[in-house]
Amino acid sequence: MKSESTKRNAVSENDPAIRNPFGVMDVPHPNDDDVTQYAHSTVPEESTTDENAKPWSVQDTSYPHGTIEGQWSSRWKGAADPTIPGDAPDKWKQGQGKARIVGDRVYLLFDWDSGKRRGLIDARREGPHRLVGKYINLNNPEITVPWVGLVVSDQRIDGYFAQGRVDFRR
Repeated sequence: MKSESTKRNAVSENDPAIRNPFGVMDVPHPNDDDVTQYAHSTVPEESTTDENAKPWSVQDTSYPHGTIEGQWSSRWKGAADPTIPGDAPDKWKQGQGKARIVGDRVYLLFDWDSGKRRGLIDARREGPHRLVGKYINLNNPEITVPWVGLVVSDQRIDGYFAQGRVDFRR
């Protein structure tokens, strides 16, 4: 019997219309002019005072070391999710994430609100530490925004969009 992950990956491998390895809706135009302009003006640097520098997730030592592929904890802030009572732009929405690498692309699938809401980031690698791409809200696909990530280590990715953050830790 195939695992759920294998089934999802088989969907995208067998459907040339889907680029991402998760078999969900693709991010539209992940390299468009908005992404390029945002990337030119967003140059994150590693910092011990960054909001994502202090561990905030349960540390999992079972992840594959030396790669960003695999399971992550995720969180984001910068906009209010109207489906969450009492939410505000400055409140973190936490969940789980997965990273997969396909060629020079990194795909980050993540959730929040106890798995009820999901997003996908499709980013290209620009060197060993920089990711540049776009996010799509899979529950509300009209919401897409450019995103830039800084791969600090195989335990930390600092992510930025114009209104806020989408970060990953393990």
